[in-house]
Amino acid sequence: MDAVVRTEHLGKIFRVGFWARRVVAVEDLSFEARRGEIFGLLGPNGAGKTTTIKILMGFVRPSSGSAEVAGHKAGSIAARRKLGYLPENPALYEFLRGDEYLVFAARLAGLSRADAKKKSAELLEKVGLAGRADRPIRRFSKGMVQRLALAQALVGDPETVILDEPMSGLDPIGRKDVRDLILGLRTEGRTVLFSTHILSDVEAICDRVGIVVQGKLTDIGAPGDLVPPGVREVEMILEGATPALREKLANAGAGLLERDRTLRAVFPAEDKARQALAMSLAEGATLVSFTPHRRTLEELFVARARASAVTS
Repeated sequence: MDAVVRTEHLGKIFRVGFWARRVVAVEDLSFEARRGEIFGLLGPNGAGKTTTIKILMGFVRPSSGSAEVAGHKAGSIAARRKLGYLPENPALYEFLRGDEYLVFAARLAGLSRADAKKKSAELLEKVGLAGRADRPIRRFSKGMVQRLALAQALVGDPETVILDEPMSGLDPIGRKDVRDLILGLRTEGRTVLFSTHILSDVEAICDRVGIVVQGKLTDIGAPGDLVPPGVREVEMILEGATPALREKLANAGAGLLERDRTLRAVFPAEDKARQALAMSLAEGATLVSFTPHRRTLEELFVARARASAVTS
């Protein structure tokens, strides 16, 4: 697959304060987002995700390395013509109505007045603002502003869409709508690169993900490939466990938590959990649930972040 977005040994150092202290925002960062895929930049706050995106957009010049979009130097006119962009904190013209602003953005993208109105109506429907954008933007909720800014990112029919924290400020319904919209963009053959620190969004929609910690890329690949297979622990919930059974479960290595009439037992290995299940049923307990917990991307992410915090 063709690489649409590419960085090679990208670095950015800022000078901060009176003494011009060096702050490394991005260090030796190399990755690519391929045509027609959803690529997620995952990292904690301050990891360098937004700085990387600003370099790709041409808002910030790198200190080292290079960045390209669709084969053109990042920030060039040729690269920007193929891009749609949603910033982390959208700043829209609050005195305009939502539909007026979108028509204005479409006109800036080169659409005729008639096409701009048509495109605006289509996108307002697409992002869930149809019938609600006929008021000044200053009266929009934060979630509505986010939806309108996302529509603005799509108004030029871009081949590549870069979204910086696109689910920010959205309620659960809004987040699902935006996830569905991003999946729809991939179906249309577009490339989507977005940054986030919300792991559920990454696992739900990303083809590949890059984990960035303190400006460095620690891992890259499909979410399922980054996490080793296997069961991390097994949770078993019982009713009617006798004191004798509770003692046997504890001796078998289970962590126990008693609540109301149920007993929660957590085992570090699946084979021990299955042996304990057979024993519990034989002693008359009632099984409520038996849940193996797989290793997750969250565990990898937290481990990388903590390791970096210890070494920094």
